[in-house]
Amino acid sequence: MNYYKEYDNGLRLVVNKIQGLMSVSIGVLVKTGSRNETEEENGISHFIEHVMFKGTSKRSAFEISDYIDRIGAQINAFTSKELTCYYTKSTKEHTEDSIEVLSDIFFNSLFDKTELEKEKGVVLEEINMSEDTPEDLCLDLIAESYYGKEGLGRTILGPAKNIKRFTPDDVKRYMDKYYTADNVVIAIAGNVDFAQAEKIVEKYFADNFKKRKSAKQVKCEKTFQDKLFKTKKIEQAHIAFAMPGLAIDDERADAFAIANTVFGGGMSSRLFQKVREELGLAYSVYSYPSQYKDNGVLEIYAGVNTASRDLAAEAIMAELKRFKADGITEQEFSRGKEQLKSSCIMGRESTASQMLLSGKYMIYLNKEYDFTERLKRLEKITLDDVIAVIKDEFDYTKMATATVGTARRPIKI
Repeated sequence: MNYYKEYDNGLRLVVNKIQGLMSVSIGVLVKTGSRNETEEENGISHFIEHVMFKGTSKRSAFEISDYIDRIGAQINAFTSKELTCYYTKSTKEHTEDSIEVLSDIFFNSLFDKTELEKEKGVVLEEINMSEDTPEDLCLDLIAESYYGKEGLGRTILGPAKNIKRFTPDDVKRYMDKYYTADNVVIAIAGNVDFAQAEKIVEKYFADNFKKRKSAKQVKCEKTFQDKLFKTKKIEQAHIAFAMPGLAIDDERADAFAIANTVFGGGMSSRLFQKVREELGLAYSVYSYPSQYKDNGVLEIYAGVNTASRDLAAEAIMAELKRFKADGITEQEFSRGKEQLKSSCIMGRESTASQMLLSGKYMIYLNKEYDFTERLKRLEKITLDDVIAVIKDEFDYTKMATATVGTARRPIKI
C-alpha cells in the first residue's frame, strides 16, 4: 500500500508499505545528474555523491561507516544521467537510525578540502578503471554519438581534468542549484507505518533545506546520427548502435520493453540466437532501452572479434531490419510478456527495488507507483500493441554508431 505527502517547501515523501517483510529500504533521490552539468561541471554530480561520505560536523568518514555497521545496515549511493540517490537498507527497528544518518550526510557534510583531495584520487581511479573497460567506453561513446557532447551525451564520471580542479566551493555551488526541497523525493519501502515515516522525515529532513526551488532541468531534445570511433589497442572490437526510443512517461513503454526483450533482451532473443548462437560472431550481444524525462533511446551492443567487426554489424542491422519488417510471433510475444511480468513480481519482493521504483515514479512523473495497477496494464498489452510500437519506433534510419578497438574508421552500416 502506498502513502504520499508533499511538505510546504516541496519535499515529497512516498512510502510503499509491504507487509510481512522485516527490512526497510530508504532512498533520498535528487533529480540531477550528468545531463544538468555544463562542460566545466561535467562529473560533479558523481563527485558530490562520493564526497558526501567523507565526514560531517557530527561524524568522521570512519564513524559514518562504523555506525552503519553497528546497526547491521547498508549504506550506498549512485549517480545516473538524471538522478543521484543516497540509500540505506536496514532492519525495521533501525528505520529512524538510517534516516538520521542519511540526513547527517545530506545536510552536515563538511567538504573538507583535504578529504576532497583524497577522494579525487578514488574517483580518478574509477575513471581509469572505465578507460580499461572497453564495453564502458563504447557505451559512453554511443551516448555522445547519439546525443552530442552536451546533456545526455555527457559521461557520468566526467573528464579527469575536471575532477582534479573541483573545489569545496564548486561542490556547494552545484548543490545550491539542485539539492533543493522541490527537487528531492524521500522514498521508503518495507514494513513501516506511514505515520512513523512521516514523523521521522519531518524531524530529520523537512525543515533543514536552505532553498526551496531548484534550477531548471536541462532539456535534451536534439539528437544526432553520428558515427564515432575510438582507437584502442585491445583484442576485441566493441560496437554499439543507438536509435530513438520512448520517454519515461510514454504509455507504450511496456509494449516497447516487450519488443526489446524479444529483439535483444535475453538468451532466447533474436540477436543472441542469430549473432552468437547461429553465426558465432560475438560472446556478448544485447539491446536495452534507456528512458529519460523528455526522450528515450534504444541501444544495441556487441563485443566481437576484430576481424569480424563489420560482418557482425551487418548481421545486427539485418536482424533489426527483419524485426522491423516482420514483427514478432504470438509465441515470442507471450514469452516476452511473461518475462516482463515476472521481473515486476520478483522486484516486489525486494524493498530496495520497490523503494527505487516508488522514488523514480514520484521524482520523474509526480505520481505514486501502483504495483497492482502496473500488473493490470501489463495484462492488457496485446500482440498488436507490440507490433505497432515496433513499426512506429524501431527506426534504424535514425541510427548513431560507435566502436572501440584497433580500427581507425567507424562501423559500416
